[in-house]
Amino acid sequence: MRRLTNVIGFDDAPFGKDHRGDILLIGAVCSRTRLDGVVSGMIRRDGANSTDRMIELIQGTQFREHVRAVLLQGIAVGGFNVVDVRRLHEVLEVPVVVVARRRPDFVSIRRALTSRVRGADRKWALIRAAGEIERIGDVCVQRVGIERDETLALLRATTLHGHIPEALRLAHIIAGGVTTGKSRGRA
Repeated sequence: MRRLTNVIGFDDAPFGKDHRGDILLIGAVCSRTRLDGVVSGMIRRDGANSTDRMIELIQGTQFREHVRAVLLQGIAVGGFNVVDVRRLHEVLEVPVVVVARRRPDFVSIRRALTSRVRGADRKWALIRAAGEIERIGDVCVQRVGIERDETLALLRATTLHGHIPEALRLAHIIAGGVTTGKSRGRA
């Protein structure tokens, strides 16, 4: 099995429901469960730049050669700024795993997307293209470029507390702390 324990996990900073404009995106680079570095950039609320920004943040750092997988907590950041996980995988040439505590309600997601977000059809197509949701271990995942057994091994190797990989948990904590002055809630 490939060595996939060096990962980057991305999460967006909290923002108010009336916020328009840019939102902080944090990437936590971990070797297994040890934090090795942090990258940050801005994404547009409900925009279309999350994939490009993630690629730039990874390729533009010393961590590029070390990152063996990208972890996302949900397929969208900054509201409905949907990540093109297939493109992310193709450009970076590493697996991409979308992690969720529970199975997303796609009916509600599509309703919200089509009722208030520009580019809804394209974004919905990206969500569908990410693949089926499957339960692996204690979480639901969508995966690109990685087999089911490798995904389970990756999740186990990178999770320290609870069910969410440490890179995602740390990105969540850092994004909240930097933006609001304190972290809160579960990753």
